[in-house]
Amino acid sequence: MTREEISSLADEHDLEDVLLADGFEDAFIGFAERCAAKPVAVYDFAKAVDALVKRDGMSEEEAEEYLHFNVLGAYVGEQTPWFVTVTR
Repeated sequence: MTREEISSLADEHDLEDVLLADGFEDAFIGFAERCAAKPVAVYDFAKAVDALVKRDGMSEEEAEEYLHFNVLGAYVGEQTPWFVTVTR
């Protein structure tokens, strides 16, 4: 999905002011909603790692470290996007 498609999807579901993680559109998996809190965008952690490996030429280890320090460690308010580990 493109950023515009994700924004349109949020609009379709009346999810106002959802924050998106720049550059991780391929890792986007949906939105999370919870009681007494605003909805958040949700991303697949493994797909975000893949995006950094492919786009920026990082090793998987470098990509994971980058995500933990620069993305997951960057709290930007109650609508900070979530990165989940998907297990099946």
